[in-house]
Amino acid sequence: MKSDIQIAQEATMKEITEIAEQIGLKEDDLELYGKYKAKVKLDVLQRLSDNDEGKLVLVTAITPTPAGEGKTTTTVGLGEALNRIGKNAVIAIREPSLGPTMGIKGGAAGGGYAQVIPMEDINLHFTGDIHAIGIAHNLLAAAIDNHIKQGNELNIDPTQITFKRAVDMNDRALRNTIVGLGGSKNGYPREDGFLITVASEIMAILCLANNLMELKEKIGKIVIGYTYDGESVTAHDLKVEGAMTALLKDAIKPNLVQTLENTPAFIHGGPFANIAHGCNSVMATKFSMKLGDITVTEAGFGADLGAEKFYNIKSRFADLKPDATVLVATIRALKMHGGVELDDLKEENLDALEKGIENLEKHIENVNKFGVPTVVAINRFPDDTEAELELVREKCEKLGVNVALSEVWAKGGEGGEELANAVVDVLENEPSKFEFLYDEKAPIKEKIETIAAEIYGADGVDYSDTALSQIQRYEEQGYADIPVCMAKTQSSISDNPNLKGRPSGFRISVNEINLSAGAGFLVVMTGPVLTMPGLPKRPSAEAIDIDADGKISGLF
Repeated sequence: MKSDIQIAQEATMKEITEIAEQIGLKEDDLELYGKYKAKVKLDVLQRLSDNDEGKLVLVTAITPTPAGEGKTTTTVGLGEALNRIGKNAVIAIREPSLGPTMGIKGGAAGGGYAQVIPMEDINLHFTGDIHAIGIAHNLLAAAIDNHIKQGNELNIDPTQITFKRAVDMNDRALRNTIVGLGGSKNGYPREDGFLITVASEIMAILCLANNLMELKEKIGKIVIGYTYDGESVTAHDLKVEGAMTALLKDAIKPNLVQTLENTPAFIHGGPFANIAHGCNSVMATKFSMKLGDITVTEAGFGADLGAEKFYNIKSRFADLKPDATVLVATIRALKMHGGVELDDLKEENLDALEKGIENLEKHIENVNKFGVPTVVAINRFPDDTEAELELVREKCEKLGVNVALSEVWAKGGEGGEELANAVVDVLENEPSKFEFLYDEKAPIKEKIETIAAEIYGADGVDYSDTALSQIQRYEEQGYADIPVCMAKTQSSISDNPNLKGRPSGFRISVNEINLSAGAGFLVVMTGPVLTMPGLPKRPSAEAIDIDADGKISGLF
């Protein structure tokens, strides 16, 4: 079969004005970025205010493995399939980060015959949103050190600055740095470091803001550190929230593109799912729901991360009520959770599959805790045997969960029609009883321990002395009544990446808790989680090339 980029480059694209017209948008509603990309003006949402909102379907997955699950591919293929069976579906997903694209993961625009296009643009600079977020972030970082250099009127304690710099590339050498070297003209020497841009609080804020002025207000609330007296210092105190928002005036507008089958797709925002809330922007989701009968969206990594945050954070802030959840699994990944090595996955192994299904069962239980009806999508691979497929079906049926095969990678929308019909059946016959897992006004520890016990299945939580002192500080400063965003490995339901399947008998370790006052949540750092990833031994960048005609190859 052809590579993803070959398939994408051979696609017949419609001009983006035609795609917009399919969902009731006019050319004047758009800001064009060439023929095939556009931003949608924010004031259009006001015009659409009287439109009924369509149904909202969240696509999530089992715990990721090197064998692949295909969550974005399923999201794209399901949107295409819904349109094939006569529904007006719109897709809303995240923008890829250059860090993973050039690192171990590669592109994030779907795969096979279920992709969003133009694939090269989307996976590289796209419309510049992530770069705009990075420069707004670094404006604030520069303002901090400049303020200290120029006399430190705010009495900022350089040892208590919590706001790092950002760059959209995996670069482990920048995790811990020292800035201000070279004499007094270069500022005050201090320890610093870098985040990957998609882990920036500004990315999280942009994806949770409902309009430009709310974006500005939230940016002003960012706590950058503390004074010598222990008082918090904000971006508003440094008087730069206006300039930061000005840099984001275009980035906040949702991006409209299309799939291989010309289904409309909003791609906007990309917060890391194991650090931030892992969902596309509220703006893109609201546009989609106003313009389509069914919105198909996704949340990053497994349901223990992306779905939990979609329900408890994004849905809370945006007043969303998800109507259905699609939980993606592959036979290959389930066998890995059952102990099979990557090289042996082509061999039928029902015993390992049955053990690995425990991971799927836990994610089904977790989604059920939120009252959202579930459809399990088995993302079929050519080596899956009928006996293996039937075993997963039987297990799902015993749990009372709908299940459908998905072959969108190989067949596009046609391969997703069984899944699309199953989703429509749920939407029409199983009303969602959505509810949050916890009360946001509960004590900080109670919220953390609820997620640890209910979602991860942990026996308890162990807090470092640093985390305990941070909890006390946040409670004293009035930051206790906000949701918690759990930063955890994506490779296990626990905080230990080596524990596969459905771990038991473990405890969650909380190392530190970072305040994202602008975004409106606390980031709880567990286990060995990094806010700046590193490149692998053989990064994807080594395979990417370009010829004299500007044609890109090796991007997948």
